[in-house]
Amino acid sequence: MTVFALPAQPLFPDPAHADEDGLLAVGGDLSPQRLLMAYAQGIFPWYSENSPILWWSPDPRLVLEPGRIHVPARLERVLRQGRFVFTLDTAFETVIGGCAQTPRQGAHGTWIVPEMLAAYCRLHELGFAHSIEVWSGGKLAGGMYGVALGGAFFGESMFYREPDASKAGLVTLMRALHGAGFALFDCQQTTAHMLRFGGFEVRRVEFLSRLERAMRLPAPRGPWSLRDGALVARDPNTCNGASND
Repeated sequence: MTVFALPAQPLFPDPAHADEDGLLAVGGDLSPQRLLMAYAQGIFPWYSENSPILWWSPDPRLVLEPGRIHVPARLERVLRQGRFVFTLDTAFETVIGGCAQTPRQGAHGTWIVPEMLAAYCRLHELGFAHSIEVWSGGKLAGGMYGVALGGAFFGESMFYREPDASKAGLVTLMRALHGAGFALFDCQQTTAHMLRFGGFEVRRVEFLSRLERAMRLPAPRGPWSLRDGALVARDPNTCNGASND
């Protein structure tokens, strides 16, 4: 199948044209406008150093429903013990930096190259990219970041420095997303880790249908905070969508 070379304008081909591995297009840039357009169409960038920007839309796609996450009994006990303190959007750059030091499955070295890091920090400044921080003894023990549009959250990467930290952060984030009305959590790729939390695969056409419905939902635009486990927008008058400031 054809891999498309992107034009200078922020446009994407139909995701149905992606190849067997999910590769759809090459080139373009990581501007906020292009990134938000990509996520709204079920497309995301993933590439490594010394590579052009590669854009993907896998089929099948692993998803989680925030209200139906499976929490192992042992992890539930860890959460009740209060070993960790959780925050939202207080150390985004540190979290993405921690993720950059953690190789992704199937990747050689980090995939969060400097240009990616800068692009997602910009999305964070605009209120579309978010992080959950997991603290232990006043130190960052783990975290996760992703992109939120409407009622969809696109999980990008997580890391941990203490056992259970990233898992506890995932569960806490998912519960907060559910309480805020989010309908879809995109795992992007199938991993045993996400399958254990209740992730399930759907075909691309179903994923795009779920995404379209989720995008119609109003959701709080960042920065976010946690209040008694609930997700709260620090500016309650803003809602996000697939547009750029």
